[in-house]
Amino acid sequence: MKRVCAVIVTYNSGTHVTEVVRSCREFGVPVVIVDNASNDGTVFPDDVTLIRNQENRGFAAAVNQGVLAHDAPLTLLLNPDVRLLTPVGELCDIAVASRHTAVAGLLVDAHGEPQKGFSVRRLPTPATLALEVLGINRIWPDNPVNRSYRCLDLNLSIRQNVEQPAGAFFLFRRDDWLELGGFDERYFPIWFEDVDFCKRLLDRGGTIVLEPSVRAFHWGGHSVRKLQDGCRIRFWYGSLLRYAVRHFGPVQGRLVAGSVFLGLGLRIFSGIILTSGLPVLGAQFQSMLLSVRCAVFGSLENH
Repeated sequence: MKRVCAVIVTYNSGTHVTEVVRSCREFGVPVVIVDNASNDGTVFPDDVTLIRNQENRGFAAAVNQGVLAHDAPLTLLLNPDVRLLTPVGELCDIAVASRHTAVAGLLVDAHGEPQKGFSVRRLPTPATLALEVLGINRIWPDNPVNRSYRCLDLNLSIRQNVEQPAGAFFLFRRDDWLELGGFDERYFPIWFEDVDFCKRLLDRGGTIVLEPSVRAFHWGGHSVRKLQDGCRIRFWYGSLLRYAVRHFGPVQGRLVAGSVFLGLGLRIFSGIILTSGLPVLGAQFQSMLLSVRCAVFGSLENH
């Protein structure tokens, strides 16, 4: 039995999936692909375990399906637009050396440079999310809160403990996945499910290690770019609010919800002036109503 298996969730990823599978094959890593109802005519390699969903079940649910489909003690979660550049044995060695340890390699761009600001981040705080939804990070991207969140102060060339590596290149243990109940499928269909998993692992005394000698090339954002603007807005704000109310407590969660309400109000006002399309304005208004529910009830569940 192999000690590690790669799980790759695909959605209209036909232009990339062959390369990531080829790189896994080169380094002896078996692959499980979970396809979330792609309609781009993706042709999957023959030498993988393939699960085809008839509908898009969301990223978290697909990851859980993929982990259940193999029996290796370690799962290497890869995005379809990632290509392994080195063996992953060092990641496996770190993970099995002690319980409750997850590991990430370093994501690099086409020039071999670390993808700073994405490859690893600190867990979001209420201030982090408030500055993001209020648009302050766009106006002042170099502010101290944003720099800290995106780990722009870290030397990514050394092994170190981190809080939130990108789910695009992330290895975790099956026993931890089981004890945590897997990825939370309520983050639907995408965003913050990997952040939530890291948060819960760390809260139970776990450790997450960055090992920069293990590298992968990452294109970045190929599936997200295929989402319509309105869908992207609803999904991102919905997952952000879910994370806030789950992990920040009632007071701070409501403060984040209030920041979302204010930030979206400003966006809607400017969108009317700039004649943004109705789908965008509608999605912003729906997300604004969602923030009101969070502010009033401290939850996204129906009341």
